Amino acid sequence: MGALIGFFVRLYTMVFGALERLTNGWFLGLAARFIFAAVLLQYFWNSAKIKIDGSIMNIFTPGAGAYAQILPKMTEAVSYDISQIAFFPYGLIVLLGTWAEFILPALVVLGLFTRFASLGMIVFICVMTYVDVTGHGVDIGILFSTTPDKQIISVRLLWIFLLLVPTLKGPGVVSLDWLFGRSYRRREMYYD
Repeated sequence: MGALIGFFVRLYTMVFGALERLTNGWFLGLAARFIFAAVLLQYFWNSAKIKIDGSIMNIFTPGAGAYAQILPKMTEAVSYDISQIAFFPYGLIVLLGTWAEFILPALVVLGLFTRFASLGMIVFICVMTYVDVTGHGVDIGILFSTTPDKQIISVRLLWIFLLLVPTLKGPGVVSLDWLFGRSYRRREMYYD
């Protein structure tokens, strides 16, 4: 019996050791970025487009939709007349939040400044969840819930976990970070 168990342990170790060696350094980062692009990129960009009223020309002047999403209670208090909201700090918060929702997902997908962008997206999701609860009154549910309308927190945690992979492991070989890093390393070797 011990020989049979030993055989399966060796087989297991051999198969999964080979799989780990084959995917080391490139697969996890690429897969996480691909899944982020497939599942979340459009979600965040659609949300960002609402903030600029659908026109890239409004990238420096987010509309009432941006204020309503980011500062819901304050925007409602001024009857959605955003000219009554001070630029500093509130307008600046809305402007930077709008830019972050466009720029950070693009950087993650491209694999450029990936660790920074992924960490930024994690912070963005945490802030978004906080605003959903405190500003919009959303019931984000509870962990381990089997009721679909009580699973928002579980979904957001999956998003965060997905972004933890490139934050901790990097973007992988198929990325602009790797390409620029390779170019930099070659240049450094040339000058040494």
